[in-house]
Amino acid sequence: MTTSPVGSTGCSAASSTVAPTSFILPDLFSHCPFPLIYHPNGDTVAQESVDWLDTSCPELSPKQRKALHGLKAGELTGYCYPTTSPERLRVVSDFMNYLFHLDNISDGMMKNQTEVLSDSVMNALWFFNFYRPTDSLGKTQPSEELNAGKLARDFWARCIPDAAPGAQARFKETLAMFFEAVNIQTHMRDTECIPDLESYIALRRDTSGCKPCWALIEYALDIDLPDFVFDDPVIMALNQSTNDLVTWSNDIFSYNVEQSRGDTHNMITILTKYHGHSLQSAIDYVGELCRLTIDTFQRDRASIPSYWGPEIQAMVERYVQGLESWIVGSLHWSFMTERYFGKSAADVKKKRFVALLPS
Repeated sequence: MTTSPVGSTGCSAASSTVAPTSFILPDLFSHCPFPLIYHPNGDTVAQESVDWLDTSCPELSPKQRKALHGLKAGELTGYCYPTTSPERLRVVSDFMNYLFHLDNISDGMMKNQTEVLSDSVMNALWFFNFYRPTDSLGKTQPSEELNAGKLARDFWARCIPDAAPGAQARFKETLAMFFEAVNIQTHMRDTECIPDLESYIALRRDTSGCKPCWALIEYALDIDLPDFVFDDPVIMALNQSTNDLVTWSNDIFSYNVEQSRGDTHNMITILTKYHGHSLQSAIDYVGELCRLTIDTFQRDRASIPSYWGPEIQAMVERYVQGLESWIVGSLHWSFMTERYFGKSAADVKKKRFVALLPS
């Protein structure tokens, strides 16, 4: 099996294949050594958070509201940030619900629409006290703030009083990177362009939205790591391994729903179209990548520098435990949410058999 990128342009013409009717999921749980811990206030905060987004989005259809409650983004937060205070858990949970909301509303947008969306959200982060429409590079923001901007302003205003300067800066920087990647993804969708594997992986590390969530680990744990810690190659590798595991496993779990609606932003699609894989061999291959990524994470974890001093070392240890919680928490949550396997998620988790949805 080959994984070398096809071509050097970053985009190749799609080819057609005959789709099978089912596939078997890889067993990633037995390879994940980290303990699954749930926040004691997880359910309560999750309900408060989903109600916040529900009541703040009058434009949602009944179908979208049902999907919002079936998403269980608050429960994901409870698994990924299990030791934070209930108050900070609520802020992070609101962002998690909001991040999925952004993903949903950006699907089907044209590139110029996603640019307006991203400008509105980033405006709320930089000018959190009030809406200040700005003009830059020929782009004009609407006189009336988008609801997505109002939501961002709401949770961010509650976050910044307790968020350390470094965490705030990293959050804004990485959320901007997320929007830049979404704009590229939208352009590819508009032009029916499917990237080669190497280009896809680079883009997916930002469209995943994981990087802002890593900044919120600092906020949740009430720590402020120096920039030189984040610039350390080992810490960078741990961040990337966590991102890759969450992202690539999500490509496996979300593939069925995405293929049914013609969404091609998925590693499985690229492997079957450009690398000679059958659907099952592509699933198996990405599953093996996920297992190897967990191994890489553990290897790098054992190589964390020990010369930063006890105070920083203690913060680093807690931060890395936060990454571990994301790895194990996201895996188990994928079979609690209804986003990927509907009401059959528990049965799919047990049997690992997935029947393909009609496209």
